[in-house]
Amino acid sequence: MRLATFNILHGRSLVDDAVDLDRYARAVRALDADVLALQEVDRDQPRSHGADLTTIAAEAMGAVDHRFAATLAGLPTTWSAATGDLQPGTASYGVALLSRWPVRSWTVIPLEAMQGPVPVVFDGAEEPTMVTDEPRVAVVAVVETPEGQMTAVSTHLTFIPDWATVQLERLVASLAEMPRPAVLMGDLNMAGSRPTVVTGWRSLADALTFPVSQPDRQIDHILAEGAVRAAEARSVATGLSDHRALVVDVERGWLG
Repeated sequence: MRLATFNILHGRSLVDDAVDLDRYARAVRALDADVLALQEVDRDQPRSHGADLTTIAAEAMGAVDHRFAATLAGLPTTWSAATGDLQPGTASYGVALLSRWPVRSWTVIPLEAMQGPVPVVFDGAEEPTMVTDEPRVAVVAVVETPEGQMTAVSTHLTFIPDWATVQLERLVASLAEMPRPAVLMGDLNMAGSRPTVVTGWRSLADALTFPVSQPDRQIDHILAEGAVRAAEARSVATGLSDHRALVVDVERGWLG
């Protein structure tokens, strides 16, 4: 079984600053993931040709089940918090989870934004910038794999360091009653071993993922609790995004 997480930057490539939907589909297909977590996913956005990027990815990888969860609605210049069914047909942006195996149940877990504005010191800057946080979300699936049930999670945490820790702690607590084993995948905006320290879960993949051309840190992670054994892990430059995808192959008989 192969797991992967990928912050797709709405399908945009830094090479030509363009969104090419065929190139995006090829990149997803090449990952060959059985369960795929995506972040920064557009739906009905003009900048990505009005496409449903989750559906394109599902078709490319042969997913039988998939779910998109919006965090923001509207256009980038006029974002507002998404409110699900209250905004049908509205252009949106969020995270997605896709599976080649049937999904028994889906759960969407809202992750509260930090009330701001708050100061953040970005890389390369000496002085803090006042920023306003945005809502986040996790999409959770109980997947019926050939080995048995597995809980899979896709999320994208805030870039505000202390609040990302709060979001991760709350997310893991909300997963306490979900079936094990469980895997949590996504852009956690935390470097190195910080996510394992916060959660107590194991890292299945240690590889540099950001920035894409010459990565010097890992902020994309695949964490596990329960009987999951990683055989091989790597980061993959796909020709898209400012992140590399993170891929891990899981040993056969991982429930044994």
